[in-house]
Amino acid sequence: VTDQAFVTLATNDVYCQGALVLGQSLRNHMTSRKLAVLTTPEVSSGMRSILHSVFDEVVEVDALDSADSVRLALMQRPELGVTFTKLHCWTLTHYSKCVFMDADTLVLCNVDELFDREEFSAAPDSGWPDCFNSGVFVFRPSLKTYNLLLRFAAEHGSFDGGDQGLLNSFFSNWATADIGKHLPFLYNLSSSAVYTYIPAFNHFGRDAKVVHFLGATKPWNYKYNPQTKTVMQDGTTSGSFHQLPFLALWWNIYSASVLPLLEKLQKVESESEEYKNEVAHSISELTIHFKPEESSPEDERRKWEEGRIDYRGKDAFERIKKKLDAFLH
Repeated sequence: VTDQAFVTLATNDVYCQGALVLGQSLRNHMTSRKLAVLTTPEVSSGMRSILHSVFDEVVEVDALDSADSVRLALMQRPELGVTFTKLHCWTLTHYSKCVFMDADTLVLCNVDELFDREEFSAAPDSGWPDCFNSGVFVFRPSLKTYNLLLRFAAEHGSFDGGDQGLLNSFFSNWATADIGKHLPFLYNLSSSAVYTYIPAFNHFGRDAKVVHFLGATKPWNYKYNPQTKTVMQDGTTSGSFHQLPFLALWWNIYSASVLPLLEKLQKVESESEEYKNEVAHSISELTIHFKPEESSPEDERRKWEEGRIDYRGKDAFERIKKKLDAFLH
């Protein structure tokens, strides 16, 4: 299906790692839709080349920031202001319908059925279920909607300083208008919220479709032992009984599919730097080797007599005038 796509966002090279794991998890589960990633200028050219190996489309957009330090401070997440950049996803008008997924989500099975839903479909947020979580949502690209969102952001801002507060205010009837636009929590399962209702997780958790690594600590902040396939942080096993399997799954994909791409890039960049140094050294050697010898006064006089005058170089009028002035002085 060429006119529908899963879309994600990476605002720097670190978040690109999450986007790559997400993209690879969608590939692993044989999605029939296109994969697109929005990037900002902060993403390096090398990382963009790796993104091209997993995503069908890599689109660079300008960063948008709420700059709402007060509300962001309430969540102790100042970095979330840049999530306003997510609004650019509505500009992808060559697609008829898309599913946006944050770069810190992970697909556990094929979820193409999400495209049967309409805008604006999302799952409830575990912290306040009358609000949706903006980590996974179904939308229809539209420049009209994009401009309305920008105007709404300018006039009303966001109650949490990030994209989630803005989108909940904009799509304000989500909680009451149409239950068909309420995605089951299994499509956006918070990997940390499962502990608040463990019996429910034990009963429904095996059917989870998308896991979302909410919070300031992301999977790439942990350490991983590829031999034992265990997740570590600060030298000790971190996480709890339910979170560890999700973290291990993320790291399995990272180590198998993403790390080799990063290592290849590192090798190419290293070889390229060595090549640059070799070329610079060779040019330096050639310059020294072919440095022209100083002409004798007799050679200079003979060139003048033969009409071979370097008007733009050493025989330029300004240089001759300078010599005469020095002589006369």
